[in-house]
Amino acid sequence: MTPNIKLRILVMLSTILCIINSHAQHDPGRNSMRFIAKEDYQKAADTISKGPSRSNSDVNDAERAYVRALMACKQGNLELALEETKTAIELGMPIGRFIAGPRDAFEKLYELKGFQSLKNQADPKIHGPMLGNVTDTSASIWVRTEYAQDVVVTARLSAKNGHSLKPSNTQISATQKSTKETDYTAVVTLENLKPNTHYDYNIRLGDDPDAPIPAESISAVYSFKTQPAYGKPAKFSVAFGGGAGFTPKHEHMWTTIKKQDVNALLLLGDNVYIDDPEHQLTQLYCYYRRQSQPLWRDLVSGVGVYTIYDDHDFGMDDCNPGPKIDEPAWKPEVWKTFVNNWNNPGYGGGEKQPGCWYTFQIADVQFIMLDGRYYRDLEGGSMIGPVQKAWLFDTLKSSTATFKVIASPVPWSPGVKGGSRDTWDGFLDEREAIFSFIEKLKINGVLLMAADRHRSDMRKIVRPNGYDLYEVMSSRLTNVHTHGLMENAKGSEFIMGYNEKCSFGRIDFDTTAKSPTITYTMINIDGENVGTQALDLKTLSFPQ
Repeated sequence: MTPNIKLRILVMLSTILCIINSHAQHDPGRNSMRFIAKEDYQKAADTISKGPSRSNSDVNDAERAYVRALMACKQGNLELALEETKTAIELGMPIGRFIAGPRDAFEKLYELKGFQSLKNQADPKIHGPMLGNVTDTSASIWVRTEYAQDVVVTARLSAKNGHSLKPSNTQISATQKSTKETDYTAVVTLENLKPNTHYDYNIRLGDDPDAPIPAESISAVYSFKTQPAYGKPAKFSVAFGGGAGFTPKHEHMWTTIKKQDVNALLLLGDNVYIDDPEHQLTQLYCYYRRQSQPLWRDLVSGVGVYTIYDDHDFGMDDCNPGPKIDEPAWKPEVWKTFVNNWNNPGYGGGEKQPGCWYTFQIADVQFIMLDGRYYRDLEGGSMIGPVQKAWLFDTLKSSTATFKVIASPVPWSPGVKGGSRDTWDGFLDEREAIFSFIEKLKINGVLLMAADRHRSDMRKIVRPNGYDLYEVMSSRLTNVHTHGLMENAKGSEFIMGYNEKCSFGRIDFDTTAKSPTITYTMINIDGENVGTQALDLKTLSFPQ
C-alpha cells in the first residue's frame, strides 16, 4: 500500500469518526436542526424531546418550542407552528428570534395574522449591535434588521471623559443600508474619532442621518472606547479564546469577560458549533441563537470582536477541505455566512480568494489572524495555502510593531493533541518554514496564540537557531468537554495550564516600559486568576 493511499484511508476514517461524534458533542437544538435540514422530522422530534445525549449542554423549554415551531412550518402545519411560537414567547423568547429566521423556514408563519399581532413586541434591531474593527480613530458597528433599510449610528463624547453631553457639535453619524444579500445586516463605520476616548452611541433605523438627536436620547444607550494612538507605546489588554459552544449554564462567561474591561476580544475558532457545512439552515440557527443571547449582546456592544473560524464553525470535526476555492462546493457558501455574521477588518482576499485571514494593530502591537481551514491540504502539506503564506511573510517582513501576535485556530506547539495531525504537527514543513522565516529575517517580538484544545495553557518551543517561541492557548470559553493538560508532550515545554472550569486568556501589553512586557493570565468563568506568566521583549528578541 502506497503512502498516499494510507493517508487517504486515514483521512476517510477520520471523517467517519467526525460524523459519528458530531452529534454527541452538541446540544439537542443544533442536532435537531440538522435533522430538519435533511427533512428527517421524526429524528428531529425525538432529539429535541430527549435532550442532550451527553451532559455537555442543555436546552430550555422556550428553545424546544422554537425548534418545534420551525419544524411545523417546514411540514406545513402552520396552526401548530403558531401555537409553538406563542409558547416560546410566553416562556421568555423575544419575538425577534422568529423574525431573524431562518426566514425561508418561517416564511409561511410570517403571513399569519396571529403572528403579525405578536410583532408589536419586537425590537426593530433584531441582532446587535456588535462592535468590531475599532482603531484609534474609527469603529464599526454591526446590526441585523427586519427589513432592508438604512441603519444610522450616531455617537458623541461620553461623560466618562468629563465632557458635557449638551453640545450638538460633538455628534458623529454614519449610515449604511442592510440588504437581503447580506442577510439583512449592515456594518456602519464611524470615523474621525479621537484616540483612547470613550463614546456613547445610539442606533436608529430608516431615519435622516443629518437630523440632530437630543442629548438625553443618546446619553447612555451603548458605549465603547477607541484604541490608543496607532504605532505609539501604550498599556492595554485583550481577551482571547475559542470553544464557545452554546451551553446556557455557561452563558455568564460573557459577563465575566466584560468585567475585565479589555480593549478587544479575539475569538479563535469554534465560536459557534455547527458541524453542518452543507445546510445553511443549521448554520443560521446556530449564529442567530448566539446573537440573540442578552449577555453576549451586552458584551459585544462595547468591546470590539475579532474572529477566525476552525473546524466546528467551518466544516466538520478535524476537517481537511483541500486547496481549491470551490471544492467542496459548500466552502464559498459557508464563508459568505461567516462574513455576514461577524464584523472583522477583512476576510482573506475577498470573493476571489475567500478566507478569514487579516491583520490589525492596537498601539504598537500587531495581531495577525490566520485561516487554518479553508485551504487546508493534508496531502499537499499546507494548512494555510500559498496565497495566505505569501501574505503572512509579507506582513511579518513589513511589520514595525514592537510585538507581533500570530493567532492560529489550532496549536503551534508539538505534541499537544496526542499524535493528531490536525494541529501544526500535521504540517511540519510549513510550520518550520514560518519559524525559519522569523529567524532568517531576525524578526523580534513574536508571540504565538491558538485555540482548539479545551483548556488554557502556555508552552515554550525551543529554537536552537533563534529565540525560543512562546505560545498562549485557550479554548474552553463555554464548552463543558475538557482536554488534559499534556504536561509531558514531546517537542514543547509545559509552563502552566488550567482545565478545571471554563476559562479564557487575558494578555496585558505594556510597551511604555524600558523593556516592553507581555503578561498572560488565565482567568476562569468565575473571574478568578488561575495562572500568570510575564515575558519581556528581550526574551523574544535575537541577541544584539
